[in-house]
Amino acid sequence: MEVQPQRTPEREAYYARIAKDNLAPLWEVLKGLVPKEPTVVEVPAIWHYNEIRPAIMESGGLISAEEAERRVLILENPALRGMSRITMNMYAGLQLILPGEIARSHRHAASALRFILEGHGAYTAVDGERTVMSEGDFVITPPWTWHDHGNESDAPMVWMDGLDLPLVNFLNSAFMEPYPEERQPISRPEGDALARYGEGIVPDGYRGNGKCSPVFNYPYARTREALEKLRRTGECDACHGLKVRYVNPINGDYAMPTMGTFMQLMPKGFAGTPYRSTDGITFACVEGRGRTVVGGTALEWGPRDIFVVPSWHWYTHEAGSDSVLFSFSERPVQEKLGLWREQRGNTTPRT
Repeated sequence: MEVQPQRTPEREAYYARIAKDNLAPLWEVLKGLVPKEPTVVEVPAIWHYNEIRPAIMESGGLISAEEAERRVLILENPALRGMSRITMNMYAGLQLILPGEIARSHRHAASALRFILEGHGAYTAVDGERTVMSEGDFVITPPWTWHDHGNESDAPMVWMDGLDLPLVNFLNSAFMEPYPEERQPISRPEGDALARYGEGIVPDGYRGNGKCSPVFNYPYARTREALEKLRRTGECDACHGLKVRYVNPINGDYAMPTMGTFMQLMPKGFAGTPYRSTDGITFACVEGRGRTVVGGTALEWGPRDIFVVPSWHWYTHEAGSDSVLFSFSERPVQEKLGLWREQRGNTTPRT
Protein backbone atom coordinates (compact mmCIF):
# COMPACT_ATOMS: atom_id res chain seq x y z
CA MET A 1 0.00 0.00 0.00
CA GLU A 2 1.41 3.37 -1.01
CA VAL A 3 1.65 6.10 1.58
CA GLN A 4 1.22 9.73 0.47
CA PRO A 5 3.16 12.29 2.59
CA GLN A 6 0.77 14.62 4.38
CA ARG A 7 1.17 18.41 4.22
CA THR A 8 1.25 19.61 7.86
CA PRO A 9 1.98 23.12 9.19
CA GLU A 10 5.19 21.82 10.76
CA ARG A 11 6.40 20.36 7.46
CA GLU A 12 5.37 23.45 5.48
CA ALA A 13 7.42 25.62 7.82
CA TYR A 14 10.36 23.25 7.45
CA TYR A 15 10.12 23.36 3.64
CA ALA A 16 10.11 27.16 3.73
CA ARG A 17 13.22 27.25 5.94
CA ILE A 18 15.30 24.88 3.81
CA ALA A 19 14.23 26.62 0.61
CA LYS A 20 16.41 29.56 1.67
CA ASP A 21 19.41 27.22 1.31
CA ASN A 22 18.21 26.00 -2.10
CA LEU A 23 17.07 22.66 -0.70
CA ALA A 24 13.82 20.80 -1.40
CA PRO A 25 12.24 17.57 -0.06
CA LEU A 26 12.45 14.69 -2.55
CA TRP A 27 9.46 12.92 -1.02
CA GLU A 28 7.19 15.74 -2.20
CA VAL A 29 8.12 15.25 -5.86
CA LEU A 30 9.34 11.63 -6.02
CA LYS A 31 6.35 10.22 -7.89
CA GLY A 32 6.73 12.85 -10.60
CA LEU A 33 10.48 12.30 -10.95
CA VAL A 34 10.23 8.51 -10.98
CA PRO A 35 6.83 7.67 -12.52
CA LYS A 36 5.56 4.13 -12.96
CA GLU A 37 5.29 4.75 -16.71
CA PRO A 38 6.51 7.52 -19.05
CA THR A 39 4.80 10.86 -18.57
CA VAL A 40 4.01 11.74 -22.17
CA VAL A 41 3.28 15.30 -23.22
CA GLU A 42 3.01 15.07 -27.03
CA VAL A 43 -0.25 13.93 -28.59
CA PRO A 44 -1.17 12.05 -31.77
CA ALA A 45 -1.21 14.44 -34.72
CA ILE A 46 -1.36 14.38 -38.52
CA TRP A 47 -0.55 16.85 -41.28
CA HIS A 48 -2.35 16.14 -44.56
CA TYR A 49 0.04 17.29 -47.26
CA ASN A 50 -2.63 18.37 -49.74
CA GLU A 51 -4.13 20.64 -47.10
CA ILE A 52 -0.90 22.34 -46.04
CA ARG A 53 0.82 22.46 -49.45
CA PRO A 54 -0.73 25.86 -50.31
CA ALA A 55 0.86 27.35 -47.18
CA ILE A 56 4.22 25.79 -48.07
CA MET A 57 4.11 27.27 -51.57
CA GLU A 58 2.89 30.64 -50.29
CA SER A 59 6.02 30.92 -48.15
CA GLY A 60 8.04 30.90 -51.38
CA GLY A 61 6.55 34.25 -52.33
CA LEU A 62 6.90 35.78 -48.86
CA ILE A 63 10.57 35.17 -48.11
CA SER A 64 13.57 34.17 -50.21
CA ALA A 65 15.79 31.20 -49.46
CA GLU A 66 18.66 33.67 -49.03
CA GLU A 67 16.86 35.74 -46.42
CA ALA A 68 15.42 32.77 -44.54
CA GLU A 69 18.62 30.67 -44.83
CA ARG A 70 16.30 27.68 -44.59
CA ARG A 71 12.72 28.25 -45.76
CA VAL A 72 10.99 25.77 -43.48
CA LEU A 73 7.57 25.44 -41.89
CA ILE A 74 7.99 23.73 -38.53
CA LEU A 75 5.72 20.78 -37.77
CA GLU A 76 4.67 21.59 -34.21
CA ASN A 77 2.99 18.96 -32.10
CA PRO A 78 -0.30 20.49 -30.86
CA ALA A 79 0.73 19.84 -27.24
CA LEU A 80 4.18 21.42 -27.74
CA ARG A 81 3.35 24.69 -29.50
CA GLY A 82 6.15 27.22 -29.47
CA MET A 83 8.77 24.58 -28.66
CA SER A 84 9.71 23.67 -32.28
CA ARG A 85 9.16 19.96 -31.62
CA ILE A 86 7.16 17.28 -33.36
CA THR A 87 7.80 14.96 -30.40
CA MET A 88 9.53 15.72 -27.10
CA ASN A 89 12.92 14.68 -28.47
CA MET A 90 12.70 15.38 -32.21
CA TYR A 91 12.28 18.37 -34.51
CA ALA A 92 10.64 18.20 -37.95
CA GLY A 93 9.81 20.73 -40.64
CA LEU A 94 8.94 21.01 -44.32
CA GLN A 95 11.56 22.77 -46.44
CA LEU A 96 10.78 24.42 -49.76
CA ILE A 97 13.38 25.28 -52.37
CA LEU A 98 12.26 26.85 -55.62
CA PRO A 99 13.84 26.49 -59.07
CA GLY A 100 17.14 28.38 -59.28
CA GLU A 101 17.44 28.90 -55.52
CA ILE A 102 20.36 28.03 -53.24
CA ALA A 103 20.12 27.44 -49.50
CA ARG A 104 23.55 28.59 -48.42
CA SER A 105 26.14 26.34 -46.82
CA HIS A 106 26.48 26.03 -43.06
CA ARG A 107 27.12 23.38 -40.44
CA HIS A 108 25.79 22.63 -36.97
CA ALA A 109 26.18 20.18 -34.11
CA ALA A 110 22.73 18.67 -34.64
CA SER A 111 22.29 15.70 -36.97
CA ALA A 112 19.78 16.14 -39.78
CA LEU A 113 17.87 13.92 -42.17
CA ARG A 114 15.98 14.83 -45.32
CA PHE A 115 13.06 12.74 -46.53
CA ILE A 116 11.95 13.84 -49.98
CA LEU A 117 8.21 14.40 -50.37
CA GLU A 118 7.77 16.26 -53.66
CA GLY A 119 9.87 16.86 -56.74
CA HIS A 120 13.04 15.64 -58.39
CA GLY A 121 16.26 17.32 -59.40
CA ALA A 122 17.19 19.47 -56.41
CA TYR A 123 20.44 18.57 -54.74
CA THR A 124 22.09 18.61 -51.37
CA ALA A 125 25.84 18.80 -50.97
CA VAL A 126 27.51 17.31 -47.89
CA ASP A 127 31.22 17.68 -47.19
CA GLY A 128 32.27 18.01 -50.80
CA GLU A 129 29.83 15.63 -52.50
CA ARG A 130 26.55 16.50 -54.19
CA THR A 131 23.56 14.19 -54.57
CA VAL A 132 20.42 14.77 -56.64
CA MET A 133 17.29 13.87 -54.69
CA SER A 134 14.03 12.16 -55.67
CA GLU A 135 10.79 11.41 -53.86
CA GLY A 136 11.20 8.76 -51.16
CA ASP A 137 14.97 9.22 -50.84
CA PHE A 138 16.43 9.31 -47.32
CA VAL A 139 19.38 11.71 -47.11
CA ILE A 140 21.76 12.19 -44.16
CA THR A 141 23.56 15.31 -42.99
CA PRO A 142 25.95 14.17 -40.23
CA PRO A 143 26.71 16.54 -37.34
CA TRP A 144 29.20 19.33 -38.03
CA THR A 145 29.39 18.74 -41.78
CA TRP A 146 29.12 21.52 -44.34
CA HIS A 147 25.89 21.27 -46.30
CA ASP A 148 23.96 23.37 -48.78
CA HIS A 149 21.00 22.79 -51.08
CA GLY A 150 20.10 23.95 -54.56
CA ASN A 151 17.32 23.45 -57.07
CA GLU A 152 18.42 23.20 -60.70
CA SER A 153 15.12 21.66 -61.83
CA ASP A 154 12.11 23.53 -63.20
CA ALA A 155 9.73 22.70 -60.34
CA PRO A 156 9.55 23.30 -56.57
CA MET A 157 11.09 20.71 -54.27
CA VAL A 158 9.76 19.90 -50.78
CA TRP A 159 11.25 17.59 -48.20
CA MET A 160 10.84 16.83 -44.52
CA ASP A 161 13.74 17.82 -42.31
CA GLY A 162 14.22 15.75 -39.16
CA LEU A 163 16.75 16.88 -36.55
CA ASP A 164 17.79 15.90 -33.05
CA LEU A 165 17.75 19.57 -31.99
CA PRO A 166 15.76 19.02 -28.76
CA LEU A 167 18.31 16.46 -27.56
CA VAL A 168 21.31 18.57 -28.57
CA ASN A 169 19.86 21.70 -26.96
CA PHE A 170 18.95 19.79 -23.79
CA LEU A 171 22.62 18.79 -23.47
CA ASN A 172 23.73 22.40 -24.08
CA SER A 173 25.95 21.27 -26.94
CA ALA A 174 24.50 23.25 -29.86
CA PHE A 175 26.87 25.05 -32.21
CA MET A 176 26.38 26.51 -35.70
CA GLU A 177 28.78 28.04 -38.21
CA PRO A 178 28.13 29.63 -41.62
CA TYR A 179 30.39 28.76 -44.54
CA PRO A 180 32.34 31.73 -45.94
CA GLU A 181 30.78 31.25 -49.38
CA GLU A 182 27.24 30.52 -50.51
CA ARG A 183 28.22 27.03 -51.66
CA GLN A 184 31.00 24.69 -50.59
CA PRO A 185 33.41 23.38 -53.24
CA ILE A 186 32.58 19.96 -54.71
CA SER A 187 35.54 17.59 -54.44
CA ARG A 188 33.98 14.19 -55.23
CA PRO A 189 31.75 13.03 -58.10
CA GLU A 190 28.05 12.46 -57.54
CA GLY A 191 27.36 8.92 -56.30
CA ASP A 192 30.86 8.47 -54.89
CA ALA A 193 29.71 7.63 -51.33
CA LEU A 194 27.16 5.06 -52.48
CA ALA A 195 29.66 3.43 -54.84
CA ARG A 196 32.37 3.26 -52.18
CA TYR A 197 30.35 2.13 -49.19
CA GLY A 198 26.92 0.94 -50.34
CA GLU A 199 27.76 -2.29 -52.14
CA GLY A 200 28.86 -4.46 -49.21
CA ILE A 201 32.51 -3.57 -49.82
CA VAL A 202 34.64 -0.63 -48.68
CA PRO A 203 38.12 0.64 -49.58
CA ASP A 204 40.74 -1.35 -47.71
CA GLY A 205 41.88 0.49 -44.60
CA TYR A 206 38.69 2.52 -44.20
CA ARG A 207 37.45 2.47 -40.61
CA GLY A 208 34.87 5.26 -40.57
CA ASN A 209 34.26 7.69 -37.72
CA GLY A 210 31.91 5.41 -35.79
CA LYS A 211 29.08 7.95 -36.01
CA CYS A 212 27.02 8.39 -39.16
CA SER A 213 26.87 6.17 -42.21
CA PRO A 214 29.29 7.23 -44.97
CA VAL A 215 26.39 6.68 -47.40
CA PHE A 216 24.40 9.90 -47.24
CA ASN A 217 21.69 9.21 -49.84
CA TYR A 218 19.67 6.00 -49.60
CA PRO A 219 17.63 6.03 -52.85
CA TYR A 220 14.01 5.01 -52.52
CA ALA A 221 14.18 2.73 -55.58
CA ARG A 222 16.72 0.48 -53.83
CA THR A 223 14.76 0.43 -50.58
CA ARG A 224 11.50 -0.35 -52.37
CA GLU A 225 13.15 -3.25 -54.19
CA ALA A 226 14.40 -4.66 -50.88
CA LEU A 227 10.89 -4.50 -49.42
CA GLU A 228 9.51 -6.44 -52.39
CA LYS A 229 12.14 -9.13 -51.89
CA LEU A 230 11.07 -9.42 -48.26
CA ARG A 231 7.45 -9.73 -49.37
CA ARG A 232 8.34 -12.75 -51.48
CA THR A 233 9.85 -14.51 -48.45
CA GLY A 234 6.66 -14.04 -46.45
CA GLU A 235 8.45 -12.46 -43.46
CA CYS A 236 5.59 -10.17 -42.44
CA ASP A 237 5.65 -8.86 -38.87
CA ALA A 238 2.25 -8.92 -37.15
CA CYS A 239 2.62 -5.35 -35.91
CA HIS A 240 4.67 -3.61 -38.62
CA GLY A 241 4.33 -5.58 -41.84
CA LEU A 242 7.58 -5.75 -43.81
CA LYS A 243 9.93 -3.35 -42.06
CA VAL A 244 13.60 -2.51 -42.71
CA ARG A 245 16.07 -0.35 -40.82
CA TYR A 246 18.56 1.97 -42.49
CA VAL A 247 22.05 1.01 -41.35
CA ASN A 248 25.64 2.16 -41.38
CA PRO A 249 27.33 -0.38 -43.74
CA ILE A 250 30.62 -0.09 -41.85
CA ASN A 251 29.38 -1.41 -38.50
CA GLY A 252 25.75 -2.45 -39.01
CA ASP A 253 24.52 0.13 -36.49
CA TYR A 254 21.83 2.71 -37.18
CA ALA A 255 22.61 5.03 -40.08
CA MET A 256 22.60 7.95 -37.63
CA PRO A 257 23.70 7.82 -33.96
CA THR A 258 20.73 9.75 -32.54
CA MET A 259 17.90 9.02 -34.99
CA GLY A 260 16.66 5.61 -36.03
CA THR A 261 15.19 5.53 -39.55
CA PHE A 262 12.94 2.86 -41.02
CA MET A 263 10.81 1.98 -44.03
CA GLN A 264 7.92 -0.48 -43.93
CA LEU A 265 5.63 -2.03 -46.52
CA MET A 266 2.15 -3.11 -45.46
CA PRO A 267 0.31 -5.21 -48.06
CA LYS A 268 -3.26 -4.34 -48.99
CA GLY A 269 -5.62 -5.48 -46.25
CA PHE A 270 -2.89 -5.56 -43.57
CA ALA A 271 -4.33 -5.09 -40.07
CA GLY A 272 -1.56 -4.84 -37.49
CA THR A 273 -1.73 -6.08 -33.93
CA PRO A 274 -1.33 -3.56 -31.07
CA TYR A 275 2.16 -2.22 -30.40
CA ARG A 276 3.83 0.48 -28.33
CA SER A 277 7.39 1.62 -27.59
CA THR A 278 9.09 4.34 -25.58
CA ASP A 279 10.26 6.37 -28.58
CA GLY A 280 7.96 8.99 -30.07
CA ILE A 281 7.70 8.16 -33.78
CA THR A 282 7.20 10.43 -36.78
CA PHE A 283 5.81 8.69 -39.89
CA ALA A 284 5.61 9.89 -43.51
CA CYS A 285 3.51 8.05 -46.07
CA VAL A 286 5.28 7.33 -49.36
CA GLU A 287 2.70 5.17 -51.10
CA GLY A 288 -0.82 3.90 -50.48
CA ARG A 289 -3.60 4.77 -48.11
CA GLY A 290 -4.62 3.53 -44.70
CA ARG A 291 -5.02 4.55 -41.12
CA THR A 292 -3.21 4.31 -37.83
CA VAL A 293 -5.28 4.09 -34.66
CA VAL A 294 -3.45 5.62 -31.67
CA GLY A 295 -5.39 4.94 -28.51
CA GLY A 296 -8.85 6.08 -29.53
CA THR A 297 -7.63 8.44 -32.25
CA ALA A 298 -7.80 7.31 -35.90
CA LEU A 299 -5.31 9.03 -38.22
CA GLU A 300 -6.29 8.58 -41.87
CA TRP A 301 -3.22 8.94 -44.10
CA GLY A 302 -2.25 8.97 -47.76
CA PRO A 303 0.78 9.92 -49.88
CA ARG A 304 3.03 12.62 -48.36
CA ASP A 305 0.99 12.86 -45.16
CA ILE A 306 2.99 13.05 -41.92
CA PHE A 307 1.77 11.82 -38.55
CA VAL A 308 2.99 11.23 -35.00
CA VAL A 309 2.62 8.33 -32.60
CA PRO A 310 3.63 9.53 -29.11
CA SER A 311 5.85 7.56 -26.76
CA TRP A 312 4.27 4.56 -25.00
CA HIS A 313 0.94 4.85 -26.82
CA TRP A 314 -0.73 1.74 -28.16
CA TYR A 315 -1.25 1.87 -31.91
CA THR A 316 -2.23 -0.29 -34.86
CA HIS A 317 -1.66 0.17 -38.60
CA GLU A 318 -4.27 -0.71 -41.24
CA ALA A 319 -3.52 -0.61 -44.98
CA GLY A 320 -6.33 -0.05 -47.48
CA SER A 321 -3.87 -0.64 -50.33
CA ASP A 322 -0.22 -1.60 -50.60
CA SER A 323 1.30 1.10 -48.40
CA VAL A 324 4.81 2.27 -47.59
CA LEU A 325 5.70 4.35 -44.52
CA PHE A 326 9.00 6.03 -43.61
CA SER A 327 9.61 6.73 -39.93
CA PHE A 328 12.20 8.16 -37.57
CA SER A 329 12.67 8.54 -33.82
CA GLU A 330 15.28 8.83 -31.07
CA ARG A 331 15.33 5.05 -30.59
CA PRO A 332 19.17 4.65 -31.00
CA VAL A 333 19.76 6.98 -28.05
CA GLN A 334 17.31 5.12 -25.84
CA GLU A 335 18.79 1.75 -26.82
CA LYS A 336 22.37 2.78 -26.12
CA LEU A 337 21.34 4.10 -22.71
CA GLY A 338 19.41 0.92 -21.92
CA LEU A 339 16.10 2.79 -21.76
CA TRP A 340 14.17 1.61 -24.82
CA ARG A 341 11.17 -0.68 -24.30
CA GLU A 342 8.57 -2.17 -26.61
CA GLN A 343 5.38 -4.11 -25.97
CA ARG A 344 3.19 -6.18 -28.29
CA GLY A 345 -0.43 -6.82 -27.38
CA ASN A 346 -0.69 -8.09 -23.84
CA THR A 347 2.88 -9.38 -23.61
CA THR A 348 5.41 -8.23 -21.03
CA PRO A 349 7.38 -5.11 -22.11
CA ARG A 350 10.78 -5.97 -23.61
CA THR A 351 13.99 -3.95 -23.40
